[in-house]
Amino acid sequence: MNKIIKDINQEIKSLESELIDLRRDFHKYPELGFEEVRTSKIVANYLAELGIEVEKNVAKTGVVGLLKGGGKGKTLLLRADMDALPINEKTGLHYSSENEGIMHACGHDGHTAILLIIAKIISKYKDLISGNIKFVFQPNEEDAGAAEMVKEGILKSPDVDGAIGLHLWSPLKTGVIGLKSGPLMAASEYFNVKLQGPGGHGGAPHKTIDPVNTATSIINRLKTIETRNFDVINEPTLITTCKLEAGDFPIVIPEEVSFAGSIRTLHPKMNQVKEKFENIVEKEAEIDGLNYEIDFKCGNRLLDNNLEMVKVIKGAVAVSRDKLTIKEKGIAVMLGEDFSEISLKVPSAFYFVGTGNANKGTDYPHHHPEFNIDEDSLKIAVKIQMLSILRYFNLI
Repeated sequence: MNKIIKDINQEIKSLESELIDLRRDFHKYPELGFEEVRTSKIVANYLAELGIEVEKNVAKTGVVGLLKGGGKGKTLLLRADMDALPINEKTGLHYSSENEGIMHACGHDGHTAILLIIAKIISKYKDLISGNIKFVFQPNEEDAGAAEMVKEGILKSPDVDGAIGLHLWSPLKTGVIGLKSGPLMAASEYFNVKLQGPGGHGGAPHKTIDPVNTATSIINRLKTIETRNFDVINEPTLITTCKLEAGDFPIVIPEEVSFAGSIRTLHPKMNQVKEKFENIVEKEAEIDGLNYEIDFKCGNRLLDNNLEMVKVIKGAVAVSRDKLTIKEKGIAVMLGEDFSEISLKVPSAFYFVGTGNANKGTDYPHHHPEFNIDEDSLKIAVKIQMLSILRYFNLI
């Protein structure tokens, strides 16, 4: 085995307790998006103590560290998200959240700890690197904070040539790496539709224009887009209505109905889906004589993995010589991930690190009040990221 790999294995082993302590500290004091004041202060101080150049308050609470190598070359970006969720924790852990109504229920506490330890280890080998590494600690991933960081220049000065991100993933067992080229996580658009017309008495609907009836018709018609306009195998499309507001009294037909939800695609044709969506709303409203409004808000754009960057991570898994399994099929999801704001601009790869373990109770779904991670997966993530860095810079 390459000496540098042996050395890094020893580094990871020696820092495992610190890795877990960092994660538990972040878990105990979670902060919502753009409110990660304590977390970002710890991150910035930690990086500064390593001799890494630090830029604070990027996109409000984000932190960017720049490690300059011993020679000129490419710049690799590594990203971790820091925000928690507005959830009451029910794990019963001795390091449970002390911030009422806020919980790390998605693994971002682990991501932050992982990237800090990576920074600590790789900074010892900086003279071997021909190029730079940017450590991006991002706020507000749950509501697309990456776009703000990109706007504020995280891909510049120096220009980023490639990027890698990861997510601890409870649907996969610990020891399984979810990795594939092409679309991995969906583009999403959130919609809100309002229908307006003259309401009236529920006993005389013929003297009204009933927006409730039109809304239900539209909602049902929208589902046909998934299967009648797009290939369900090669162009997965999902339209989900999650909110419906209509009236206050059982014998009054309301003047206004609104419904809201999301459109998700694992293909790049979101605009065509939105056109079909608007056409259905327009035609149904016109038939019934109602006025309508549609508001769209971009949730996330399509996360599409670059083949060459995926090969870097696959190579890292191969040289790790650990008993890890790469799973490529059946891992793409209709959930969104704002790392896509980075991957749309530079060659990137994003992958899942399995953290599911039924015996440890870490197989709850993400955003569940009993969500937890298998802390054995933390060191796996550190190792794969470390080896990916070395492969990217042709050191192994």
